Amino acid sequence: MSEALTAALIEVERHVGRSGWDQPARLFALVPTADLIAAEPSLAEHLQGGFADGLSSIEQEEFHAGDDLAVTLSRIAWPTTVSGCALALERSFLPADAEADLPDDPQAAAELVATHPKRIDLRVVVGVTRDGGRHSVARVRPSDDSEGELLGGADLVPALASALAHTLD
Repeated sequence: MSEALTAALIEVERHVGRSGWDQPARLFALVPTADLIAAEPSLAEHLQGGFADGLSSIEQEEFHAGDDLAVTLSRIAWPTTVSGCALALERSFLPADAEADLPDDPQAAAELVATHPKRIDLRVVVGVTRDGGRHSVARVRPSDDSEGELLGGADLVPALASALAHTLD
């Protein structure tokens, strides 16, 4: 299922990317495409480009990350019909040489990072499956009109992957 998970995460990242940057966190259920088509045959024509043994994403439009994403995720439980889940979110980082200037107050630090000229914006999509699969894709916000490079790996954001995995328990 790892290839199916990777493909689903790339599709989620492209879907989220169509709306541009500066978006809130977005949560998706991942279900086997074949099961989705069996339950909703009218969707078959919209899912023709996917693999029959792939995963389809269903955005949870009512999702709001809240002030503490970990707490919000700890309150989520998926039905057994959901094979996995994915979360897309954006974060800003500073290079190591700029981190020394960060104030101790979290609010002041967040404000400084948001306006810092060396800030690096990243969109990450982390996904997990019930069978233990984990993968992430990430895109650095480009400084020009290009799309930017998409990076991937199993352990890009391990704590977030673990929190998502717990929603499937």
